[in-house]
Amino acid sequence: MGRNRKTILPVTLARCLLAWFILSMVGAPARAADRLAAVTNSAAADLQAQVKSTAARVIPAVVNIATTVLVRDQLFNDMGLPFGLFPEGPPQKQVGQGSGVIVSPDGYIITNNHVVAEAVSVEVLLADRRQFKGRVVATDPKTDVAVVKIGATGLPAVPWGDSTQLAVGDFVLAIGNPMGLNQTVTFGIVSAVGRADVGVADYEDFIQVDAPINPGNSGGALVNIKGELVGINTAIASNTGSSVGVGFAIPSNMARAAMQSLVKTGRVIRGFLGASTQDVTPPLGKLFRLPDVKGAIVTDVLPKGSAERAGLKRGDVIVRFDGKEVLDAARLRNWIGGAPIGSRHRLDLMRDGKPLQADLIVQEAPRERPRRAPSPARTVAPTHPLSGLMVDELTPAMAGQLGLSSTSGVVVSGVEEGSLADQTGLMTGDVILEVNRRPAANLGVFQRLVDPIKNKELTLLLINRQGNFLYIPIEGE
Repeated sequence: MGRNRKTILPVTLARCLLAWFILSMVGAPARAADRLAAVTNSAAADLQAQVKSTAARVIPAVVNIATTVLVRDQLFNDMGLPFGLFPEGPPQKQVGQGSGVIVSPDGYIITNNHVVAEAVSVEVLLADRRQFKGRVVATDPKTDVAVVKIGATGLPAVPWGDSTQLAVGDFVLAIGNPMGLNQTVTFGIVSAVGRADVGVADYEDFIQVDAPINPGNSGGALVNIKGELVGINTAIASNTGSSVGVGFAIPSNMARAAMQSLVKTGRVIRGFLGASTQDVTPPLGKLFRLPDVKGAIVTDVLPKGSAERAGLKRGDVIVRFDGKEVLDAARLRNWIGGAPIGSRHRLDLMRDGKPLQADLIVQEAPRERPRRAPSPARTVAPTHPLSGLMVDELTPAMAGQLGLSSTSGVVVSGVEEGSLADQTGLMTGDVILEVNRRPAANLGVFQRLVDPIKNKELTLLLINRQGNFLYIPIEGE
């Protein structure tokens, strides 16, 4: 009996333990699901509370900006045609609307240049319904930033955030006055950063968001979940004129630097490479013997500029700036434009397929001069693959008209529609300086360089287009 009991007890205990384990495992999924649901609900509640708290803190600092501009209508005759040289009609008032963000308690507001451009009056409406006359302190069309001042103190202000810390997937709130609906809040995520091909401003490094942005949102606040200003809402990509979930904001670091310079000097002081650059394309990458389609090609070096002092030459390809990979010319220009004047930076280059380094001391960008429109002439075109391209000698008179200091090169006097030259973007008034990296000093030299080119040969032209130097590859068919 004793032996049987000793044998039976452990077996019974094992069976009980097994049964308890099975029952506990059967109930585990349900308890795990309950715990997961509880955690999810708690996280959702925390996020909702954070969004509500952030919106409540930021809304008072976002304003409505109403502008008035004067436009003149042409007088028309009975046939509906403008008289042209006759006096214009009386100026008409046109009203516009946008948003702005109070960034200091003493009344400084940041907005977009296109919100207040050419405005003869600016009215600022606060969230508490107070209204003030606004004064445009200064504007910067190159970044689409403007600063407006109102005569008030003790105002609610949004703290600046660091836009370089933003990453794809971060939560953001867009606050503004779309369609005149004041203090509207939308919520979304950062869809992309570093967008530089939008075509809105000269200096672009946009934050792309899916938070709905509509007309009237321009100049409004893009804030992170902590309520810090990380961007100024500026534009949308849309076929309808309304939000389709693709909005763009100026990064706060760029906007803040522009604002500080505008307030201090009335203009934005930027760094300058002292050279013109262009993006690397697949054909250019092949011609310049690059390992990939990245970098910024130096197309011209200004005399006595920072690039020349650093030893840069035409045809160099800048691939890294202070160790950061240069994806395109716009990215490089943004970095140099935001660098302090006189600061030193390391450039990694590719020259004739070989790597080298250079030290660049950033100079101040010159102020732009107005450009003159070209006046084309006519001549005979060279043959394939430049068929359809008409060029002429660059005379001193023509060089002066184009704003050039030299008569070296040939001027494009016409481009046949549908030709290879037309397809690759050559335009009347372009000045061709080089053919396949060799100077085309005049029409005779140009002809001698072009004649040996075979029909399907990849040809590289260097042109000067109203002061901008570009490499243009043309491949015959």
